[in-house]
Amino acid sequence: MEYREEDYLMLSGIQHFSFCRRQWALIHIEQQWDENLRTVEGNLFHQKAHDGYSSEKRKDVIISRGMPVFSRKMGVSGVCDIVEFHRDDERGISIYGREGKYLVYPVEYKKGQPKEEESDLLQMAAQAMCLEEMLACDITKGYLFYGEIRRRIEVVLDEGLRQRVSDSFAEMHQYFQRRFTPKVKRTKACNACSLKNLCLPQLMKDRSVKEYISRRIGEEEEN
Repeated sequence: MEYREEDYLMLSGIQHFSFCRRQWALIHIEQQWDENLRTVEGNLFHQKAHDGYSSEKRKDVIISRGMPVFSRKMGVSGVCDIVEFHRDDERGISIYGREGKYLVYPVEYKKGQPKEEESDLLQMAAQAMCLEEMLACDITKGYLFYGEIRRRIEVVLDEGLRQRVSDSFAEMHQYFQRRFTPKVKRTKACNACSLKNLCLPQLMKDRSVKEYISRRIGEEEEN
């Protein structure tokens, strides 16, 4: 199955979806957004990683910034912060206009530090899977660069991680087609979410309007 371009979802949304399905739906389905200090700092940090598409060559490494990517199979599109092409004439692929062959490695920039949840890993893995489809190559690993620790973390792209990426996008497409915004249970992470005033997680435990009306009608019929 391949998706039409008009049905593509934002690749970066997989990070929101992994963190909180309701947050993703509020942003990508209901088009709601609110800034806080963390989101502003994150946007500024990414602007330093790339400002439009550009590339440069450092010895045997080509560095591409702001590279657009997409996948017809997963139905997503987005932009990679950095894609590095390391020359390897034995295992690499050919690049138009460049001598030699190259291995491909996506590098995703994050402002903070490594997290316990795998949202960052899923986003970087999704970029790699798009690049594989576009360039007809195999990518074995990628990198996450964290601003607070000022170094990159290597991520091995195993089958389990790839499957979680595919499953996440399939579920996201189902929600998007249904225009469905799920409820969630309130957690400590809600306090740091920029959408907490729009999401109102403290109300999630309350009954829905439909449930309330049904209960009231039932009470009136009994009386």
